[in-house]
Amino acid sequence: MLKLLTRHGALIEEDTAIPYLADPDADPALASLHAAACTYRIALGPRAGQKVLTWKDPALRLTSQKAPQPKGCVSAQGFSLHADTWCGPQQREKLERLCRYITRPALGHKRLRRTPVGEVVLQLKTPYRDGTTHLVMSPLEFLQRLAALVPRPRLHLIRFHGVLAPNAALRSQIVPAESDQATASSIADGEAPAASTRARMNWAQLLKRVFAIDMTTCPQCGGPLTILAAIEDPTVIIKILTHLGLPSRAPPRAPARLDAFMQTA
Repeated sequence: MLKLLTRHGALIEEDTAIPYLADPDADPALASLHAAACTYRIALGPRAGQKVLTWKDPALRLTSQKAPQPKGCVSAQGFSLHADTWCGPQQREKLERLCRYITRPALGHKRLRRTPVGEVVLQLKTPYRDGTTHLVMSPLEFLQRLAALVPRPRLHLIRFHGVLAPNAALRSQIVPAESDQATASSIADGEAPAASTRARMNWAQLLKRVFAIDMTTCPQCGGPLTILAAIEDPTVIIKILTHLGLPSRAPPRAPARLDAFMQTA
């Protein structure tokens, strides 16, 4: 796979046999950060071009080489495949848990700490093969690695291949289609059967799902709520809020707070 990508120009291999992505359309401001992150080097600052400092445990190096692969997992030539987590049809809760897993943040805040001299220490969730357990960086070097993780605009973060690809010939046989009952009812009404598209969640469902705000149920009696009117005129909105004794302006934006992690230890 590496040879194929290198032959097509998608990867560039250095003299040190460390490949990195070749993207001529990338943002030039982030190109150096991406290249440094792929090669585990520092892009800016007084230690530019040097390797990131690491903490290693020789005992873990010996045990990591002999550790067997988990069930359904394969690691070869720098790529890893985890096929032990799956969900069947109509298992919405399991599918949601899987989606939350693949969209998790790049690193956990609990594995970060600062040393008395101000350096940032990142504890790895799984030690490397050479026994590396921690990465030690200055605050500037740490921000460089975070900036390299920022996704580029107008690009999908999750891509599907094989039968799940957008233009795959067998995709219609894999993706769940509209139920036969709904199709039969539309044909009985004289309508042409619509294309198989999944309905999007409305704003009320999204608010309930993300912020736990239920806009369809009355908080006092528990009955269903219906929309009586949608007021968009700012003058009328201010009059109603003033009459109800509610603030008619949004609260002022609070100044940026210094996170406890970024404060000097």
